[in-house]
Amino acid sequence: MDAVVDQEDTRRRLPPWFKVKMQPGPRFNQLRALVKELKLHTVCEEARCPNIWDCWNRGTATFMILGDTCTRSCGFCAVKTGRPTELDEQEPERVAKAIAQLGLKHVVITSVNRDELLDGGAGIFAETILKTRGVSPTCTIEVLIPDFKGNHCAQDKVFSTRPDILNHNTETVPRLYRSVRPQGKYAWTLELLARAKAADLATKTGLMLGLGETMEEVRAVMHDLVAIRCDVLTLGQYLQPTKEHLPIARFYHPEEFIRLKVEGEAMGIRHVESGPLVRSSYHAEEQVREVS
Repeated sequence: MDAVVDQEDTRRRLPPWFKVKMQPGPRFNQLRALVKELKLHTVCEEARCPNIWDCWNRGTATFMILGDTCTRSCGFCAVKTGRPTELDEQEPERVAKAIAQLGLKHVVITSVNRDELLDGGAGIFAETILKTRGVSPTCTIEVLIPDFKGNHCAQDKVFSTRPDILNHNTETVPRLYRSVRPQGKYAWTLELLARAKAADLATKTGLMLGLGETMEEVRAVMHDLVAIRCDVLTLGQYLQPTKEHLPIARFYHPEEFIRLKVEGEAMGIRHVESGPLVRSSYHAEEQVREVS
C-alpha cells in the first residue's frame, strides 16, 4: 500500500478512478465566455482542476483575483510564478458583474499570493466580497485566502466582510512544508484559522495526499484542526501538474479516503469532504449549507 511508484509511469497512466468525463454544456460555455470577456481568471483553469466540468455545469465557480502571477514558488502548484506587474483596482467590480450575470448561487474567491503588497491584497479581497454582496445578495461566498505572512491587520480586513466560509489551505503535513510550501509556515496556517474561528466565521482547510506524508502525520494534522475548531476539511489526491513539479509519492485508494473521512468526523471535524478528485472548491455550495 505504501510503495513508491514510478513517476514517469504515473504521469502516463492514472488509476481507473481518475477518469473524468468532459461535459461541455450551455452553462459551462456561458461561464467560459464571460470569464474571457471580462478578462478574469479562474483557479479552475489556471490550476487545471479535474472537476471544472462538474462545478461549472452546477453553477459554481472559483474566481482567482489579484492577477495570474504568484510571488511564491510552491512545489505542487500549476499557477504561474514571478513578479506581478500591476494591481487591478477594477477587478472586484468585474468579478461581481460576472457573478451577477451568471446568477451563481455560490462562489469561491481565491487569489495568487501577492507578498510584495503591504496587505497582501487583502483590500481587494474585501472589496470583491462587498461588491458581490451588493449585486448578488443571495449568493453565498467562500473565500480561499493566502496566509498574508501572518499579518493580522490584513486578515482582519477579510474577516470584517463576513464571508460565509473562510478557507485557507494547510496543503500538507508540517514535515513537508519546506518542499511543498517553502514560503509558508504551518504555524501561520493554524493561527489564521484559529483567528477566523475566534471572529465567529465558519472555517475550512484542505490537504493534498500523496506527497510523501504518513497516515500518522495526516491524523496529527486533523487533531490540530479539531483543537482550533475547524469546521470543514477537504482531502484529495495530489496530481503532478508537470514534470518540474513535485513527484507523486503514491496514490491513495478511494477506500482510504473514506476511512479518513470517517476518522476526521469522529474526531470532531463537522464535515470532511474526502476523495481522490476532491479539491478545495469541490461541492463547496453544499458545505456552506452544512456549517451555516
